[in-house]
Amino acid sequence: MKKIILLSIMIAGIFLTSCEKDKIGGTATESLAGEWYVTVDAMNADGSTWGEDPFGIGHFLIATYNTAANVESEIWVDDCEQFWDFKVKAKADANMLTFSANEAESVYRDGTAIAITVSIVDGKILLGGATTPSGMPADSIVFKVTFSDDTNTTNYGFDHYKISGYRYTGLTNDD
Repeated sequence: MKKIILLSIMIAGIFLTSCEKDKIGGTATESLAGEWYVTVDAMNADGSTWGEDPFGIGHFLIATYNTAANVESEIWVDDCEQFWDFKVKAKADANMLTFSANEAESVYRDGTAIAITVSIVDGKILLGGATTPSGMPADSIVFKVTFSDDTNTTNYGFDHYKISGYRYTGLTNDD
């Protein structure tokens, strides 16, 4: 009888401990991370628009995410090979929701360096700062970017590109 009671207690203990769920934590840059539907505009130095969507790309996805170091002070900014084929490590402030890069060397997805540098200025995430095409509120992203191999800025006289948009919602009406 003692064996049956002891066995019952052991089985009950196994069932009770197996029901506990491990808490899964986020990354250090969780507040900055996401997929974003964005557009690109060419901008003059005074902040006026030189040309909306100068390459006719329309909306496309970019991504911001943590680095392998998983620290609050750096993120990857990746255009997912949709615009200028850049992926750079940017300095970040996860509390202020800001990021920037000064002549950061771009890398392809395989981690090899390519022959351009990218500068990102005034990068920020604005919580609830956008309205999606379906009319729902979403977080917003905006930053200014320049590329070392860009001859358009000198040939046509504008200063930088502004990339701006909203957090990807997964809803068909927002794509």
